Amino acid sequence: MSRTLFFVILASAAALLACPGTTNAKEPAMTTETRTPLKPGKSGLLPINGLNYYYAVYGKGEPLLLLHGGLGSTDMFAPILPKFAENRTVIGVDLQGHGRTALGDRPFSVEAIGDDMADIVKALGYDKVDVMGYSLGGGVAFRMAVRHPEMVRRLVLVSTGYATDGFYDEMRPQQAQVSAAAAPFMKDTPMYKSYVAVAPHPEDFPKLLDALGNFMRQNRDFSADVPKLKMPVMLAYGDSDMYKPEHEVKFYQMLGGGLKDAGWMRENLSRNRLAILPNRTHYDVFFAPELTAAALPFLNGETKVKSWDEVVSETE
Repeated sequence: MSRTLFFVILASAAALLACPGTTNAKEPAMTTETRTPLKPGKSGLLPINGLNYYYAVYGKGEPLLLLHGGLGSTDMFAPILPKFAENRTVIGVDLQGHGRTALGDRPFSVEAIGDDMADIVKALGYDKVDVMGYSLGGGVAFRMAVRHPEMVRRLVLVSTGYATDGFYDEMRPQQAQVSAAAAPFMKDTPMYKSYVAVAPHPEDFPKLLDALGNFMRQNRDFSADVPKLKMPVMLAYGDSDMYKPEHEVKFYQMLGGGLKDAGWMRENLSRNRLAILPNRTHYDVFFAPELTAAALPFLNGETKVKSWDEVVSETE
């Protein structure tokens, strides 16, 4: 099988599944203006439930746990992390088997990793955090919020679904092919190069592909858990994401949004949000400036907008 096809297969695993990072893992987060390294104020390894998780903490302010996509690491948020860190404490964690966190021998599941994230937050001294997860990280964030709702203040799920049937039909057979057999074809890809640059056990790459492949071949449906998300939730997608639009809208409706007109005085406005970012796909939405612009006001609890009367009065 060609490297191109395997790149497509691996890049296709989203949300509950996996997706690629494009940032060189050797580099810490960069500012978009100067490309100056944004160095973490604190970083290291935490022993959590049999794994040694790498974490890095940036900035100061309200805590935000930031969770990356599959075959990536926290470094994949380099283009947007500085904006979040201007007024927030951003906690980046490399998920099991990714980045600087070894795969270990424990089975790979979003449920277990979600529990790990709650334990990491506690170990770092926080009682409650905002959480933003992309793709695989979104699946982990979803499970953390369901199983540890008291620890999640606000939740942003980027390119994340609630069930595997939300993918376009052609994606599932591609995802089912992911396995260690892909490893030789991945040697020249950014995903492999970024992995071996920082992984504590680079030789585990085929094992990671097997773990992700086994995970992706499972059919999952978390629709029964959506009502358990009692905290404010934002869903964000590219308008050309790998999820069917009807799945994205259904997710929003299950959260109570998109069921009626908001009303002239916004009296029926849902506290949850749905952001569809134009000209974005699953493979570039995670570093889009528009994502930051949409997510930050939500995370900050900003709901006030100018009324029509206010807008008119400003023009008179």
